Amino acid sequence: MKRPPKDIIASSRTISRRALVVGASQIAIMAVLGWRMRSMQVEHADEFRLLAEENRINIRLLPPSRGLVFDRNGIAIADNEQNYRVVMVREDAGDVGEVLARLTEIVDIAPDDLARAMEEMQRRSPFVPVTIAERLTWEDVAKINLNTPALPGISAEVGQSRVYPWGADLAHVVGYVGPVSDYDLSRIDDQDPLLQIPKFQIGKTGAENKLEHTLRGSAGHRRIEVNAVGRVMRELDRQEGDAGKDVQLTIDNRLQTYAQARLDGESAGVVVIDLENGDLRAIASAPSFDPNLFVRGISVTDWTGLNEDKYRPLSAKAVQGTYPPGSTFKMVTALAAMEDGVLAADETVYCPGYTDVYGIRFHCWKNGGHGNIDLHDSLKQSCDCYYYEIAQRVGIDKMAAMARKLGLGIRHDLPLSAVASGLAPDKEWKSSVRGEDWRIGDTVNASIGQGYVLASPLQLAVMTARIATGHEITPRLVRLIDGVEQPSGRGESLGLNENTLRRVRAAMVDVCNNRRGTAYGTRILTQGYEMAGKSGTSQVRRITAEERAAGVTRNEDLPWERRDHALFVSYAPIENPRYAVAVIVEHGGGGSSAAAPIARDVILQAQYGGAPPLDAYPANQRSAIEQQQRRIEARIPMGAKAQSRA
Repeated sequence: MKRPPKDIIASSRTISRRALVVGASQIAIMAVLGWRMRSMQVEHADEFRLLAEENRINIRLLPPSRGLVFDRNGIAIADNEQNYRVVMVREDAGDVGEVLARLTEIVDIAPDDLARAMEEMQRRSPFVPVTIAERLTWEDVAKINLNTPALPGISAEVGQSRVYPWGADLAHVVGYVGPVSDYDLSRIDDQDPLLQIPKFQIGKTGAENKLEHTLRGSAGHRRIEVNAVGRVMRELDRQEGDAGKDVQLTIDNRLQTYAQARLDGESAGVVVIDLENGDLRAIASAPSFDPNLFVRGISVTDWTGLNEDKYRPLSAKAVQGTYPPGSTFKMVTALAAMEDGVLAADETVYCPGYTDVYGIRFHCWKNGGHGNIDLHDSLKQSCDCYYYEIAQRVGIDKMAAMARKLGLGIRHDLPLSAVASGLAPDKEWKSSVRGEDWRIGDTVNASIGQGYVLASPLQLAVMTARIATGHEITPRLVRLIDGVEQPSGRGESLGLNENTLRRVRAAMVDVCNNRRGTAYGTRILTQGYEMAGKSGTSQVRRITAEERAAGVTRNEDLPWERRDHALFVSYAPIENPRYAVAVIVEHGGGGSSAAAPIARDVILQAQYGGAPPLDAYPANQRSAIEQQQRRIEARIPMGAKAQSRA
């Protein structure tokens, strides 16, 4: 039966409305899908592309090659060597314990290394490679590569590790590197991602530490494709980092190795400065240590031995150690008095063997005294009473000012660990630091380098250099960085009266070359190579009246730790000086007997550029010197011998 026209029209209207709703809904859904697709493909494309690539591509940092360190002659004193190692990425390994067990069946790995690696992996992000073992042989690397399918997350790599060819001879100068530690991260404000790489080596001491940012370089990276289980399939691309800059020091390796060998058997330090430019030619401290032990991971036994050694091999005595300078300070007192106008060069002071100051007796080293003595003879014979007298005239403040002008009591800016400031005390210092008034007895003690006065061998070498030249010589350790010359250390004139300096220098010449000089026994005979100098003996403890009465005044009567320090400063040649040297022998006794021979031998070595002829020495010493030269020749490494003959 036919439907009525009205029903047909109503039904058509209903269908049209439904079609419209459905169509509109479809259009809306398509619009939403289109907007979402556009958002994902256009606005969030980079985000989703990164998420996709992270499932199959890893980016790993490439440590840069550390810059090399050379001596002034281009000899490598801190080098890099190949280091085969095995690393693990925890997130790629699955069962870490099982994989490590398989690894130990293939190569021999110490249990301590495994335990350390497991601990490291727990502390690091799962995607960070952790070194399991280092210094593998090529055979070990081949075995690991052959068994890669059974070792997920494990890979063998070749990297670089620091090596110090000259071992202990330059340990206190170059320092050493070691793996970055949590302590390192806590004390330095450095966001370099390289520091997050386990066992990444950074400078710990010496020039390695102070020039860290120069030597480190910047990281590179490589992109690698991995499969579903995280195994590396191929390397997609690699961008090498920037290698660290090479550094050339002012140290002369030949002179340094000689100085180190000459100090053998002593607890001592020596510094050699080139007066033309302030270059530090040698900075030796004895005993020393092998820095390679720290790079490879020092054993408990070795570490304990170094720390418990009473001669302190880890201490750089030449720059860190501070000592009462003893009679080497007398030039400071004399220059202060003459520059202030309270002392005439030809004026004499009477020395009866002691000086009474407000009821306190200060002794001269010569019990019977020197009698009437002037500036020249007071330095030549090292009379103490002369300086007790003139110090009371000039006062401590002007003495301290002169000391600082000559380089004492200030910290010299060098890329070395713990460079000491020493102390040139004055009234303000004692008041602010010790809360006490300065006393006249303090001035008397300071006049001969005792009391509160402290100086390092480096500072004493600078003092001697400035006296010898009249210029503000500043020590320089870095000669070139990436081939760029660093500023010279020879400064302007000190502004001191040249006649005054000339008188002090003449007295220092006679200390070594006059029969009544305290260091006449260590004179240099070769014309044009003679040295000028000043000896010093600094007391570790004061001799009591009871000890004097009992005759206990000799160092040989005391334990080593209570004996006096021996010091000597010198420059050479006398005409147109080229080198200044300072020596400390801890608890060595007299400066003339213990320190002066070392200074003489080192300064001769510097002038000749090698072993000097025997006729440079007094005839009665030549046999002993010849034996000493043979002993040192045997002590110096073969590489150094070859270089010294070049």
